[in-house]
Amino acid sequence: MSLLTHLLAVLFGSGSWVSVNGLWVELPLLVPQVPEGWLLPSYLSIIIQAANAGPLLVTLTHRLRPGALNEAAVIYGLIALGALATLLLGLFWRAVLVVSGARSSVALLVLTFLLAGVDCTSSVTFLPFMTRLPPRYLPSYFVGEGVSGLLPALVALVQGVGVLRCVNATGPLNRTLNASLGGMEARYQPALFSADVFFFFLSAMMLVCLAAFVLLNRHPAVLRERCTVAVKAEPPEGRPMMDPRPVMDPVRPTPQTRRPGFGSGAYSRNQALYIFLVLAWVNALTNTVLPAVQSYSCLPYGNNAYHLSAALAAASNPLACFLAMFLPVRSLVFLGVLTAAGTGIGAYIMAMAVLSPCPLLVNEAWGGAVVVLAWVLLSLSLSYVKVIIGLILRDEGHSALVWCGAVVQLGSLLGAVAMFPLVSVYGFFSSGNPCQTVCP
Repeated sequence: MSLLTHLLAVLFGSGSWVSVNGLWVELPLLVPQVPEGWLLPSYLSIIIQAANAGPLLVTLTHRLRPGALNEAAVIYGLIALGALATLLLGLFWRAVLVVSGARSSVALLVLTFLLAGVDCTSSVTFLPFMTRLPPRYLPSYFVGEGVSGLLPALVALVQGVGVLRCVNATGPLNRTLNASLGGMEARYQPALFSADVFFFFLSAMMLVCLAAFVLLNRHPAVLRERCTVAVKAEPPEGRPMMDPRPVMDPVRPTPQTRRPGFGSGAYSRNQALYIFLVLAWVNALTNTVLPAVQSYSCLPYGNNAYHLSAALAAASNPLACFLAMFLPVRSLVFLGVLTAAGTGIGAYIMAMAVLSPCPLLVNEAWGGAVVVLAWVLLSLSLSYVKVIIGLILRDEGHSALVWCGAVVQLGSLLGAVAMFPLVSVYGFFSSGNPCQTVCP
């Protein structure tokens, strides 16, 4: 029965970001078929950040009217909306309307906003819901979050999205890839199946998530485990709570005295601020800052390096969650060291993106292996940090996980705001030509 609950937690988490992740990996197939062209990624970035109004509303409701929000009902509504919107996306993403004299993919943009609202709001609803289960199931939920990025990426790889081939340039320049030097240009290969089928697959994933959530609320075995948590529920403010941490934390010593101000009192206000700052920083790096330059950091080493970095980094996320499940080191010093190491790796990746199309080791056979390894280590280290912080905040109570989701979204928002003008407005990064770029 415990294995069943772990599986349900994974399936539940897999619906958290699957729609937005799926949209991003499908972009090479969408872009040539919509009027916005390669401006579409910029529009999607703005739409996704605008959808943060959803988690803001939920967080304010929890803050101003504690207990007034029916969390389970909100989650049912979010998942159902996500399943319906992805289904409609598969049917109508090609639809074009004329707005102010210009052709526009109104259906695609509106449905993207709805899906982004679902995924962003999941950070402040799905995660707090996990406080109803014993703490050992939280890493399984994070595994599911990783699967929400990994599975669409693997399906897109099978589909053949983004696979390039170099051909003789007999027509117009391939402006998308800045390619047509020396008589060669890069072109996308035809996909194995259409974007319609891909969006129907995402809708099916949301339905699986819905079924898992129903069972988490209804299955007798899960309900028995939830009953064991109910007796340890967060008490009214000002009263001590039962601390389940010794079962999960063989590393961090139990404090001798309780300190007021944050959840169970196991952390001071300064430590709590440190935890949330690390959480915001890690999510800014992994969710928006570095993904915005992934193609620039990898494509100079070849199309294979780019696809391997995307696939293996996505696979490293669930692996880090499994590692955190069996080896949860909650030392704040250790988390700081791991965050610094991940930041250093991220700095290397950013430097390669800045140097594109001629980064370090671009002419070496093992240069691509180094950048792929950098992406894998980045994902492993910072994903582990995110899971451990989630475990820490899980023990601090429901409200701490609500703020956890809000800080995740805030970090992602700040990262997007920082990177958008550099990538999309000022053109600070150069992709070069994957077929003909010659570096000294």
